Amino acid sequence: MTQQKLHARTALLVLTALNLLNYADRNVLFAVQPLVQDEFHLSKVQIGYLTSAFLGFYMIAAPFVGPLADRYSRKLIIALGAIFWSGLTLLTAVTHTYTELLIRHTLVGVGEATFVTIAPTFVADLFAEGMRGRILGVFYLAIPVGSAAGYLLGGNLAPHYGWRFPFYIAAAPGFLLAIAVLFLKEPERGQFDSVKETPERATIFGLARNPAFLTSTLGMAAMTFSLGGIQVWMPQFLYSERHYSLARANFVFGIIIVVDGIVAALAGGWLGDYLLRRMKSSYYLVSAASMALGVPVMIVALFAKGHAMVPAIALAAFFLLLNTSPLNAAVINSVGAHIRATAIAVNIFIIHILGDVPSPTMMGWVADRRSLQAAFVLPVIAMVISAAILFYGMRFAPAVRVGEEYAASQLSPGASS
Repeated sequence: MTQQKLHARTALLVLTALNLLNYADRNVLFAVQPLVQDEFHLSKVQIGYLTSAFLGFYMIAAPFVGPLADRYSRKLIIALGAIFWSGLTLLTAVTHTYTELLIRHTLVGVGEATFVTIAPTFVADLFAEGMRGRILGVFYLAIPVGSAAGYLLGGNLAPHYGWRFPFYIAAAPGFLLAIAVLFLKEPERGQFDSVKETPERATIFGLARNPAFLTSTLGMAAMTFSLGGIQVWMPQFLYSERHYSLARANFVFGIIIVVDGIVAALAGGWLGDYLLRRMKSSYYLVSAASMALGVPVMIVALFAKGHAMVPAIALAAFFLLLNTSPLNAAVINSVGAHIRATAIAVNIFIIHILGDVPSPTMMGWVADRRSLQAAFVLPVIAMVISAAILFYGMRFAPAVRVGEEYAASQLSPGASS
C-alpha cells in the first residue's frame, strides 16, 4: 500500500469516526425526550424547539466557519470544534432547567458546525471525482450509525441511570479524536478536480447563478425537512401512538436507522458512481428517484398498525437515506475547490433554515392540536418537493472526469498530497 493511499484511508477513518460521534451526541436527546418532557413539564412544541434552536445556531455558525476553512488550516478548526462540542456535552451534568438545557444544546450546535462544514471538503480532496460517491458513502455512514448509537445509548441507559448519563458516554471520545485529527496531513485543495472553473463555480456571488448548486441544495433542504422531523418524532410516535415502551421504541428505530443507513449510504454512493460513467446527472437521478420511491412507503408506515408497520418504516428510511452520498457528492462537485467550504456553509444554512430547523417545531405544533400521525404528513409532502427539484436539477449537473485510470491517480507515488 502506497503512502498516499495509506494517508487517505487513515484520514477517512478518523474523520468518519468523528462524524459518527457528532451524530451520536445530537441524537441522544431524541432518545430521552419523554424523560426530559416529564421532568421539566414541557409541551411537544418546547421539546421540538430544542432541536430547532440547536440547528438554528448550527446553521448561523456555518457561514462564519466556511470562509475561515477556505483560507486557514482545516484540521485545526475541526479539532478545536470537536473539543468545544465535547466539553459542552459534558456540561449536561449541571443542566437542571429547560433554559439551561436549551443553552447547552444550542452551543453544541455551534461546535458541531465547524466539523460538518469543513470535513467533507477535506475528504473530497483525498480522492478523485469518480470515486466521491463511494468515499462519501463511507464518510456518511456516520449519520445512521451515529444516530443509532445515540438512540441506543439514550434508550438503554436513561431508564436506569437518568437521562443525563448517556451524554457523558457520548462526549468522552471526542477529545481523543480531536487530537488524532491534528496528526493528519492536510491534502492540497482541489488536487483531483477536473471541471473547468467558471464564475458560477469559483466565486461566492456566483453561487446564486449556479443552477447545479441551487437545485442540489434546495432538494437537500426538502429532504432535510423530512428526515429531521422523522428522526426527532419517530421514537415518540412509536411510544405514544403505537404504545411501544421507550426502550423498545428507540431500539426498533435505532436498528432500522443503522442497518438501513449502512446499506443505503454504500449503495447510493456506489450506484451514483456507477451511473456517472453513463450520465453526468447520476447523483441527481439517484437522489430524486429515492425520494420519490419513499413517498408511498412512508404513507403505509404511518397508517399501518399491524405487522406491516415496521417493515414499511424500514423501507421508507432506506429510500430517505439512499440519497445521502450522491446528493452530497452533487453539492461538492457543483463548485470549485477554493470556495468549497464556503459553499458547503451556504448549503448548510439553506438546508437547515428551510429544513430541520422548522420541521420539529412545526410537527410538534400539529401534534399538539391533532396527533403525531397527522404531523407526519409534513415530511411526506417535503419528500415530494425534494424529488421534483432534483429531477429538474439533472439538466444542470457538471460533467466530471471519470474512469478507473483517473480514479486510481491518487494512488500513484507522484500524486500531490
